[in-house]
Amino acid sequence: MLHTVEEILQKLADLASLIRQQPLAIEVVELAQAQGRILAVDVVASVDVPPTANSAMDGIAFCFSDLPLDSAEVTLPISAYITAGQAPQALEPGTVARIFTGAPIPLGADTVVMQEACTLTAEQVTFKPPLQQGEHVRPQGQDIRNGQTVLTTGTRLGPAQLGVLAAIGEATVSVYRPLKVGILCTGDELVMPGQPLQPGQIYNSNLTTISSVLQGWGCETVALPIAVDQLAELAKQLRELPELDLLLTTGGVSVGEADLVRAALTELGEIAAWKVAIKPGKPMMIGKLGKMPVLGLPGNPQSVWITLLILARPFIHQLQGRQPTPLHWLALPASFARPRAQTRREYLRVQLQVDASGQLSLVAHPNQSSGVLTSAAWADGVAIHETGTTFAAGDRIPYLDFAQLLA
Repeated sequence: MLHTVEEILQKLADLASLIRQQPLAIEVVELAQAQGRILAVDVVASVDVPPTANSAMDGIAFCFSDLPLDSAEVTLPISAYITAGQAPQALEPGTVARIFTGAPIPLGADTVVMQEACTLTAEQVTFKPPLQQGEHVRPQGQDIRNGQTVLTTGTRLGPAQLGVLAAIGEATVSVYRPLKVGILCTGDELVMPGQPLQPGQIYNSNLTTISSVLQGWGCETVALPIAVDQLAELAKQLRELPELDLLLTTGGVSVGEADLVRAALTELGEIAAWKVAIKPGKPMMIGKLGKMPVLGLPGNPQSVWITLLILARPFIHQLQGRQPTPLHWLALPASFARPRAQTRREYLRVQLQVDASGQLSLVAHPNQSSGVLTSAAWADGVAIHETGTTFAAGDRIPYLDFAQLLA
Protein backbone atom coordinates (compact mmCIF):
# COMPACT_ATOMS: atom_id res chain seq x y z
CA MET A 1 0.00 0.00 0.00
CA LEU A 2 1.28 3.43 -0.95
CA HIS A 3 0.55 6.33 1.39
CA THR A 4 -0.24 9.66 -0.23
CA VAL A 5 2.03 12.61 0.41
CA GLU A 6 -0.71 14.19 2.52
CA GLU A 7 -1.12 11.03 4.61
CA ILE A 8 2.61 10.89 5.33
CA LEU A 9 2.71 14.58 6.22
CA GLN A 10 -0.19 14.07 8.63
CA LYS A 11 1.45 11.02 10.22
CA LEU A 12 4.62 13.03 10.71
CA ALA A 13 2.67 15.96 12.16
CA ASP A 14 0.90 13.64 14.61
CA LEU A 15 4.21 12.06 15.63
CA ALA A 16 5.81 15.47 16.13
CA SER A 17 2.85 16.63 18.25
CA LEU A 18 3.23 13.55 20.44
CA ILE A 19 6.96 14.14 20.88
CA ARG A 20 6.43 17.85 21.54
CA GLN A 21 4.29 17.08 24.58
CA GLN A 22 7.62 17.13 26.39
CA PRO A 23 8.90 20.73 26.66
CA LEU A 24 12.00 21.64 24.72
CA ALA A 25 15.12 22.69 26.58
CA ILE A 26 15.74 26.45 26.58
CA GLU A 27 19.02 28.33 26.70
CA VAL A 28 19.95 32.00 26.74
CA VAL A 29 22.47 33.14 24.15
CA GLU A 30 23.92 36.43 23.01
CA LEU A 31 22.47 37.92 19.85
CA ALA A 32 25.70 37.25 17.96
CA GLN A 33 25.18 33.52 18.54
CA ALA A 34 21.42 33.47 17.85
CA GLN A 35 21.40 33.46 14.02
CA GLY A 36 19.06 30.72 12.82
CA ARG A 37 17.91 29.75 16.32
CA ILE A 38 14.26 29.29 17.32
CA LEU A 39 12.80 31.80 19.78
CA ALA A 40 11.56 30.11 22.97
CA VAL A 41 9.78 33.02 24.69
CA ASP A 42 7.70 35.92 23.39
CA VAL A 43 9.70 39.16 23.36
CA VAL A 44 7.96 42.29 24.65
CA ALA A 45 9.52 45.72 24.09
CA SER A 46 10.35 47.80 27.14
CA VAL A 47 11.09 50.95 25.11
CA ASP A 48 9.62 52.93 22.24
CA VAL A 49 11.43 52.80 18.89
CA PRO A 50 12.32 55.50 18.14
CA PRO A 51 12.47 56.60 21.80
CA THR A 52 11.63 60.18 20.81
CA ALA A 53 10.41 61.92 17.68
CA ASN A 54 13.28 62.51 15.28
CA SER A 55 14.00 63.99 11.88
CA ALA A 56 13.82 61.84 8.77
CA MET A 57 15.84 64.39 6.80
CA ASP A 58 18.66 66.89 7.01
CA GLY A 59 16.84 70.21 7.10
CA ILE A 60 15.03 72.73 9.29
CA ALA A 61 12.73 71.95 12.24
CA PHE A 62 10.04 74.48 13.18
CA CYS A 63 6.57 74.89 14.60
CA PHE A 64 4.01 74.69 11.82
CA SER A 65 1.76 77.27 13.48
CA ASP A 66 4.58 79.86 13.26
CA LEU A 67 4.15 80.04 9.49
CA PRO A 68 2.17 83.05 8.32
CA LEU A 69 -0.94 82.15 6.37
CA ASP A 70 -0.96 82.57 2.58
CA SER A 71 2.69 83.60 2.46
CA ALA A 72 4.58 82.85 -0.76
CA GLU A 73 7.92 82.71 1.07
CA VAL A 74 8.97 82.49 4.71
CA THR A 75 12.19 83.65 6.33
CA LEU A 76 12.88 82.69 9.95
CA PRO A 77 15.96 82.97 12.17
CA ILE A 78 18.00 79.90 13.13
CA SER A 79 18.29 79.55 16.90
CA ALA A 80 19.75 76.04 17.31
CA TYR A 81 21.78 73.30 15.60
CA ILE A 82 20.73 69.75 16.48
CA THR A 83 22.60 66.58 15.55
CA ALA A 84 21.80 62.94 16.31
CA GLY A 85 22.65 61.96 19.87
CA GLN A 86 21.89 65.37 21.38
CA ALA A 87 19.20 66.20 23.92
CA PRO A 88 18.06 69.58 22.55
CA GLN A 89 16.59 72.51 24.42
CA ALA A 90 13.06 73.65 23.60
CA LEU A 91 12.83 75.66 20.39
CA GLU A 92 12.49 79.43 20.80
CA PRO A 93 9.12 80.62 19.47
CA GLY A 94 9.26 82.11 16.00
CA THR A 95 12.60 80.47 15.15
CA VAL A 96 13.83 77.32 13.49
CA ALA A 97 16.46 74.72 14.33
CA ARG A 98 19.01 73.42 11.87
CA ILE A 99 18.52 69.64 12.23
CA PHE A 100 20.12 66.50 10.83
CA THR A 101 18.80 63.03 10.06
CA GLY A 102 18.03 61.05 13.21
CA ALA A 103 18.31 64.06 15.53
CA PRO A 104 15.55 64.53 18.15
CA ILE A 105 12.80 66.99 17.34
CA PRO A 106 12.99 69.78 19.96
CA LEU A 107 10.02 70.65 22.13
CA GLY A 108 8.06 73.34 20.31
CA ALA A 109 8.75 71.98 16.81
CA ASP A 110 6.55 69.57 14.88
CA THR A 111 7.59 69.79 11.21
CA VAL A 112 10.78 69.47 9.13
CA VAL A 113 11.48 70.94 5.72
CA MET A 114 14.38 69.25 3.93
CA GLN A 115 17.43 71.36 3.24
CA GLU A 116 17.12 70.97 -0.54
CA ALA A 117 13.95 73.09 -0.31
CA CYS A 118 15.65 75.83 1.73
CA THR A 119 17.96 78.77 1.17
CA LEU A 120 20.29 78.77 4.16
CA THR A 121 22.67 81.25 5.71
CA ALA A 122 24.38 81.04 9.08
CA GLU A 123 21.64 83.12 10.73
CA GLN A 124 18.42 82.40 8.86
CA VAL A 125 16.53 80.20 6.45
CA THR A 126 14.10 80.96 3.64
CA PHE A 127 11.66 78.41 2.23
CA LYS A 128 8.35 78.34 0.42
CA PRO A 129 5.02 76.95 1.65
CA PRO A 130 2.79 75.02 1.22
CA LEU A 131 3.98 72.37 3.66
CA GLN A 132 2.26 69.62 5.62
CA GLN A 133 2.31 69.67 9.39
CA GLY A 134 4.43 66.78 10.71
CA GLU A 135 6.27 66.35 7.40
CA HIS A 136 9.59 64.46 7.63
CA VAL A 137 9.11 63.75 11.34
CA ARG A 138 9.34 60.19 12.63
CA PRO A 139 7.04 60.12 15.67
CA GLN A 140 8.05 58.47 18.95
CA GLY A 141 7.19 54.76 18.84
CA GLN A 142 6.57 54.84 15.07
CA ASP A 143 8.18 51.41 14.71
CA ILE A 144 7.72 49.78 18.13
CA ARG A 145 5.68 50.79 21.16
CA ASN A 146 6.66 50.08 24.76
CA GLY A 147 4.77 46.93 25.80
CA GLN A 148 4.37 45.64 22.24
CA THR A 149 5.06 41.96 21.52
CA VAL A 150 7.66 42.21 18.77
CA LEU A 151 8.49 38.51 18.26
CA THR A 152 6.54 35.40 19.21
CA THR A 153 7.64 31.97 20.37
CA GLY A 154 8.66 29.70 17.51
CA THR A 155 10.07 32.48 15.32
CA ARG A 156 13.28 31.59 13.51
CA LEU A 157 15.77 34.34 14.22
CA GLY A 158 17.28 35.80 11.08
CA PRO A 159 19.09 39.10 10.52
CA ALA A 160 15.90 41.20 10.59
CA GLN A 161 14.59 39.57 13.78
CA LEU A 162 17.95 39.95 15.52
CA GLY A 163 18.03 43.59 14.44
CA VAL A 164 14.63 44.12 16.06
CA LEU A 165 15.92 42.62 19.32
CA ALA A 166 18.94 44.91 19.23
CA ALA A 167 16.70 47.91 18.51
CA ILE A 168 14.80 47.38 21.79
CA GLY A 169 18.03 46.93 23.75
CA GLU A 170 18.08 43.15 24.17
CA ALA A 171 21.62 41.78 24.44
CA THR A 172 20.56 38.14 24.89
CA VAL A 173 17.64 35.99 23.80
CA SER A 174 15.97 32.77 25.01
CA VAL A 175 16.06 30.07 22.34
CA TYR A 176 15.37 26.35 22.11
CA ARG A 177 18.29 23.96 22.23
CA PRO A 178 19.18 22.90 18.67
CA LEU A 179 17.64 19.67 17.47
CA LYS A 180 20.31 16.96 17.48
CA VAL A 181 19.97 14.80 14.37
CA GLY A 182 22.01 11.69 13.63
CA ILE A 183 22.65 10.79 9.99
CA LEU A 184 23.26 7.12 9.23
CA CYS A 185 24.06 6.25 5.62
CA THR A 186 23.97 2.56 4.74
CA GLY A 187 25.53 0.45 1.99
CA ASP A 188 28.68 -1.54 1.34
CA GLU A 189 29.23 0.53 -1.78
CA LEU A 190 29.64 3.85 0.03
CA VAL A 191 33.00 5.56 0.51
CA MET A 192 33.58 8.97 2.07
CA PRO A 193 34.92 11.71 -0.22
CA GLY A 194 38.70 11.91 -0.14
CA GLN A 195 39.15 8.15 -0.02
CA PRO A 196 40.18 6.10 -3.08
CA LEU A 197 37.37 4.30 -4.90
CA GLN A 198 37.54 0.56 -5.28
CA PRO A 199 35.63 -1.32 -8.00
CA GLY A 200 31.90 -1.21 -7.26
CA GLN A 201 32.13 1.71 -4.84
CA ILE A 202 30.65 5.21 -5.00
CA TYR A 203 31.19 8.35 -2.95
CA ASN A 204 28.70 9.10 -0.20
CA SER A 205 27.05 12.36 -1.25
CA ASN A 206 23.97 11.89 0.94
CA LEU A 207 25.73 12.72 4.20
CA THR A 208 26.96 16.06 2.89
CA THR A 209 23.61 16.93 1.31
CA ILE A 210 21.58 16.13 4.43
CA SER A 211 24.02 17.78 6.84
CA SER A 212 24.04 20.97 4.79
CA VAL A 213 20.25 21.16 4.66
CA LEU A 214 19.82 20.38 8.37
CA GLN A 215 22.45 22.89 9.45
CA GLY A 216 20.70 25.50 7.32
CA TRP A 217 17.54 24.70 9.29
CA GLY A 218 19.41 25.24 12.56
CA CYS A 219 19.94 21.60 13.54
CA GLU A 220 23.02 20.08 15.14
CA THR A 221 24.10 17.12 13.02
CA VAL A 222 25.95 13.97 14.05
CA ALA A 223 27.61 12.05 11.19
CA LEU A 224 27.47 8.36 12.12
CA PRO A 225 29.82 5.76 10.58
CA ILE A 226 28.58 4.25 7.33
CA ALA A 227 26.61 1.09 8.08
CA VAL A 228 27.56 -2.07 6.21
CA ASP A 229 24.98 -4.40 4.69
CA GLN A 230 24.94 -6.89 7.56
CA LEU A 231 21.86 -7.07 9.74
CA ALA A 232 23.72 -7.96 12.94
CA GLU A 233 26.20 -5.11 12.50
CA LEU A 234 23.45 -2.63 11.65
CA ALA A 235 21.39 -3.71 14.67
CA LYS A 236 24.45 -3.31 16.89
CA GLN A 237 25.03 0.19 15.53
CA LEU A 238 21.40 1.14 16.17
CA ARG A 239 21.59 -0.15 19.74
CA GLU A 240 24.74 1.89 20.42
CA LEU A 241 23.59 5.25 19.01
CA PRO A 242 24.53 8.41 20.91
CA GLU A 243 21.75 10.46 22.46
CA LEU A 244 19.77 12.00 19.59
CA ASP A 245 16.48 13.79 19.02
CA LEU A 246 16.02 12.28 15.57
CA LEU A 247 17.71 9.69 13.38
CA LEU A 248 17.80 10.01 9.60
CA THR A 249 18.95 6.99 7.62
CA THR A 250 19.61 6.67 3.90
CA GLY A 251 19.24 3.46 1.94
CA GLY A 252 18.10 0.10 3.20
CA VAL A 253 14.36 0.82 3.13
CA SER A 254 13.36 -0.67 -0.23
CA VAL A 255 12.44 -4.30 -0.96
CA GLY A 256 15.82 -5.86 -1.81
CA GLU A 257 17.60 -8.46 0.30
CA ALA A 258 20.28 -5.92 1.17
CA ASP A 259 17.72 -3.33 2.34
CA LEU A 260 18.25 -4.00 6.03
CA VAL A 261 17.23 -0.78 7.78
CA ARG A 262 13.58 -1.73 7.68
CA ALA A 263 14.38 -5.21 9.01
CA ALA A 264 16.56 -3.82 11.81
CA LEU A 265 13.97 -1.25 12.83
CA THR A 266 11.26 -3.92 12.84
CA GLU A 267 13.42 -5.95 15.20
CA LEU A 268 14.51 -3.15 17.53
CA GLY A 269 11.70 -0.58 17.31
CA GLU A 270 8.57 -0.03 15.28
CA ILE A 271 7.54 1.13 11.83
CA ALA A 272 4.62 3.53 11.55
CA ALA A 273 4.52 3.91 7.76
CA TRP A 274 6.39 2.71 4.71
CA LYS A 275 6.24 3.63 1.02
CA VAL A 276 4.86 6.89 -0.31
CA ALA A 277 3.15 7.73 -3.59
CA ILE A 278 5.92 10.19 -4.42
CA LYS A 279 8.47 10.29 -7.21
CA PRO A 280 11.32 10.16 -6.52
CA GLY A 281 11.37 8.73 -2.98
CA LYS A 282 8.78 5.94 -2.88
CA PRO A 283 10.50 3.73 -0.21
CA MET A 284 10.56 6.37 2.55
CA MET A 285 9.84 4.98 6.03
CA ILE A 286 8.67 6.42 9.36
CA GLY A 287 9.55 4.59 12.56
CA LYS A 288 10.75 4.82 16.15
CA LEU A 289 13.60 3.43 18.23
CA GLY A 290 12.25 3.65 21.74
CA LYS A 291 11.02 7.24 21.99
CA MET A 292 13.31 8.53 19.23
CA PRO A 293 11.75 9.09 15.79
CA VAL A 294 13.47 7.58 12.78
CA LEU A 295 13.02 8.72 9.19
CA GLY A 296 14.28 6.18 6.69
CA LEU A 297 15.08 8.03 3.49
CA PRO A 298 15.80 6.21 0.22
CA GLY A 299 19.38 5.75 -0.93
CA ASN A 300 19.34 7.49 -4.30
CA PRO A 301 20.62 11.08 -3.98
CA GLN A 302 17.70 12.76 -5.70
CA SER A 303 15.21 10.72 -3.69
CA VAL A 304 16.97 11.91 -0.54
CA TRP A 305 16.78 15.52 -1.74
CA ILE A 306 13.06 15.46 -2.47
CA THR A 307 11.91 13.46 0.58
CA LEU A 308 14.04 15.59 2.89
CA LEU A 309 12.68 18.89 1.54
CA ILE A 310 9.06 17.88 0.94
CA LEU A 311 8.32 15.35 3.68
CA ALA A 312 10.92 15.68 6.44
CA ARG A 313 11.10 19.49 6.49
CA PRO A 314 7.78 20.31 8.23
CA PHE A 315 8.33 17.45 10.70
CA ILE A 316 11.78 18.72 11.66
CA HIS A 317 10.53 22.28 11.97
CA GLN A 318 7.77 21.10 14.30
CA LEU A 319 10.26 19.19 16.45
CA GLN A 320 12.37 22.37 16.66
CA GLY A 321 9.42 24.31 18.08
CA ARG A 322 9.39 26.45 14.97
CA GLN A 323 6.25 28.21 13.80
CA PRO A 324 4.73 26.64 10.67
CA THR A 325 6.13 28.26 7.55
CA PRO A 326 3.59 28.50 4.71
CA LEU A 327 4.91 27.64 1.28
CA HIS A 328 3.99 29.93 -1.59
CA TRP A 329 3.35 27.83 -4.69
CA LEU A 330 3.05 29.59 -8.04
CA ALA A 331 1.11 28.42 -11.08
CA LEU A 332 3.49 28.91 -14.00
CA PRO A 333 3.44 27.73 -17.63
CA ALA A 334 5.50 24.67 -18.46
CA SER A 335 7.67 24.67 -21.57
CA PHE A 336 7.35 20.88 -21.72
CA ALA A 337 4.57 18.31 -21.79
CA ARG A 338 3.71 15.26 -19.70
CA PRO A 339 1.17 13.34 -21.83
CA ARG A 340 1.08 10.23 -19.62
CA ALA A 341 -0.71 10.07 -16.27
CA GLN A 342 1.03 8.30 -13.40
CA THR A 343 0.21 6.80 -10.00
CA ARG A 344 2.67 8.83 -7.91
CA ARG A 345 2.98 12.58 -7.50
CA GLU A 346 6.23 13.58 -9.20
CA TYR A 347 8.39 16.48 -8.07
CA LEU A 348 10.18 17.62 -11.21
CA ARG A 349 13.41 19.57 -10.98
CA VAL A 350 12.87 22.69 -13.07
CA GLN A 351 14.51 25.98 -13.92
CA LEU A 352 12.62 29.25 -14.02
CA GLN A 353 13.37 31.03 -17.29
CA VAL A 354 12.38 34.43 -18.69
CA ASP A 355 11.99 35.01 -22.42
CA ALA A 356 12.72 38.23 -24.34
CA SER A 357 9.21 39.55 -23.65
CA GLY A 358 9.56 39.00 -19.90
CA GLN A 359 7.31 35.93 -19.75
CA LEU A 360 8.16 33.25 -17.18
CA SER A 361 8.19 29.54 -17.98
CA LEU A 362 9.42 26.33 -16.39
CA VAL A 363 12.07 24.20 -18.09
CA ALA A 364 12.53 20.64 -16.85
CA HIS A 365 15.93 19.06 -16.38
CA PRO A 366 16.35 16.46 -19.14
CA ASN A 367 17.14 13.67 -16.65
CA GLN A 368 14.68 13.29 -13.78
CA SER A 369 16.25 10.03 -12.56
CA SER A 370 16.40 9.51 -8.80
CA GLY A 371 20.16 9.10 -9.04
CA VAL A 372 20.90 12.40 -10.79
CA LEU A 373 21.80 14.89 -8.05
CA THR A 374 23.05 17.42 -10.61
CA SER A 375 19.41 18.05 -11.52
CA ALA A 376 18.95 19.66 -8.08
CA ALA A 377 22.10 21.74 -8.46
CA TRP A 378 20.88 22.90 -11.88
CA ALA A 379 17.28 23.61 -10.85
CA ASP A 380 15.68 26.64 -9.19
CA GLY A 381 12.89 24.60 -7.64
CA VAL A 382 10.33 21.85 -8.15
CA ALA A 383 7.18 21.57 -10.21
CA ILE A 384 4.45 19.02 -9.59
CA HIS A 385 3.13 16.47 -12.04
CA GLU A 386 0.05 15.48 -10.07
CA THR A 387 -1.17 11.90 -9.79
CA GLY A 388 -3.61 10.89 -12.53
CA THR A 389 -3.13 14.05 -14.61
CA THR A 390 -1.41 15.12 -17.80
CA PHE A 391 -0.39 18.52 -19.09
CA ALA A 392 0.73 20.07 -22.34
CA ALA A 393 3.37 22.69 -23.04
CA GLY A 394 1.92 26.06 -22.04
CA ASP A 395 -0.28 24.65 -19.28
CA ARG A 396 0.24 26.10 -15.82
CA ILE A 397 1.57 23.75 -13.15
CA PRO A 398 2.48 24.26 -9.46
CA TYR A 399 6.02 25.56 -8.87
CA LEU A 400 7.96 26.06 -5.64
CA ASP A 401 11.47 27.51 -5.41
CA PHE A 402 14.15 25.76 -3.39
CA ALA A 403 14.85 28.96 -1.42
CA GLN A 404 11.60 28.51 0.51
CA LEU A 405 12.30 24.87 1.26
CA LEU A 406 15.85 25.49 2.41
CA ALA A 407 15.04 28.54 4.57
